[in-house]
Amino acid sequence: MPRSSLFRTKSIEQSIAETDDPDTKLRRDLSTWDLTVFGVAVVIGAGIFTLTARTAGDYSGPSVSIAFVIAAVACALAALCYAEFASTVPVAGSAYTFSFATFGEFVAWIIGWDLILELAVGAAAVSKGWSTYLNTVLGYLFGFDPASTNATVVDLGFAEADWGALALVATLVLLLAVGTKLSSRVSMVITAVKVAIVLFVIVLGLFYVKAANYTPFIPEAGSGPAGATGVDQSLLSFLTGSEGSSFGVLGLLAGASLVFFAFIGFDIVATTAEETKNPQKSVPRGIFGSLTIVTVLYVAVSLVVVGMVNYTELSTTNPDGTESKKTLATAFSANGIDWAAQVISIGALAGLTTVVMVLMLGQIRIIFAMSRDGLLPRKLAKTNANGIPVRATLVVGGLIAVAATFFPADKLEEMVNVGTLFAFILVSAGVVVLRRTRPDLPRAFRVPAVKWVAGLAIAACLWLMLNLTVLTWVRFLVWMALGVAIYFVYSRRHSVLHDKADTPVDKG
Repeated sequence: MPRSSLFRTKSIEQSIAETDDPDTKLRRDLSTWDLTVFGVAVVIGAGIFTLTARTAGDYSGPSVSIAFVIAAVACALAALCYAEFASTVPVAGSAYTFSFATFGEFVAWIIGWDLILELAVGAAAVSKGWSTYLNTVLGYLFGFDPASTNATVVDLGFAEADWGALALVATLVLLLAVGTKLSSRVSMVITAVKVAIVLFVIVLGLFYVKAANYTPFIPEAGSGPAGATGVDQSLLSFLTGSEGSSFGVLGLLAGASLVFFAFIGFDIVATTAEETKNPQKSVPRGIFGSLTIVTVLYVAVSLVVVGMVNYTELSTTNPDGTESKKTLATAFSANGIDWAAQVISIGALAGLTTVVMVLMLGQIRIIFAMSRDGLLPRKLAKTNANGIPVRATLVVGGLIAVAATFFPADKLEEMVNVGTLFAFILVSAGVVVLRRTRPDLPRAFRVPAVKWVAGLAIAACLWLMLNLTVLTWVRFLVWMALGVAIYFVYSRRHSVLHDKADTPVDKG
């Protein structure tokens, strides 16, 4: 096999032309507002209710709001690159499609395989989180103790089935199979509810803020959480032999690495480019609009929660050495307003609903794009009369349902993070490559100072990847090795580009 065949690229013109194929044509129904809603829907989840408190208590103290700003800047750098790509190549597939146009088929397969892991594991893990919050809400409604009774889990004898997660995934599969526009409307309603609850929590919390709790804003550096050794320590610690730290400047930066993951998902907006009425303008606006909204909400929540209680009360390590989960509800309980925990649980339940739906939507569009290129079975790319890839929807829904129902997918959550950062790096590098190889392409949006922006985005993502655990990297590399094997056994030989290369020019 010639080496060049691994890196055969798919032209932008060919990618755009394929969007008009009647057998695989998606319906263009989405507006800028729809994309913004999708972005806000997938980013605002349980993280805003739980991650803020834990990061303040263990790493950053009151400066957790600055950590969110730093993470938002890192996301914004990658978002600029996504926006230029999406406005230049308005085709389903996001980072997969962009990589195919710049780095070639093999790299595109790798990133596609990576995105399958990211979105499928993410949807399964969040589905289980949704089921946990459902159990809490049911406890409030029917009076049982959710801590001692798990109403959403059934023991089948051979395994425990999480019917709550199964019911959620089944409902969302049905919704996505009906149509993307309907999904957007449902997402809009649920997103409005959870944003309203977040705003309510912010306004209520302001009445309990004490200025003294903001001092010191950046606490003096101290020793970090103990016990992180071997494969459980960060890759950076493993390579340098250094110990983790909490508080101080290093704690602030560590907090930024942690809260970065609360922003994961905005890139899914780019997967819907092919279903957008005016993708050249709507996709960049949807990306930046959603990122701006969630950043403001995250910073506001973090300022309120550390103002309500001293940051030491949010530490997950208790004075006696035991550990406990700290959430936004902890700050309200400390101020005697326990009923707010019920509101927070309802907000988290609504928040996770749209997170799972949009993650599934992104996963389906990645599978659709890879199948249309022949790297996965082409039948999965076939659309119905309403322009919906129903087969891909059912396959994705089935896989996520099995994972969420029977497996502890939450243990693989960090793999979502490494996969996302890997995609960010390729997109950031790819936008520079495409500027050089195809300067003639019309670009509705152009990244200013592209080399500097892309370089900073890559550096920021690499830094965040180094802060992930060694075990996460091992799992990620095993998944990538499996993907490489599948590519050489199946995908390379069934690729549309492979078929065209083997087709005779003319027999007549």
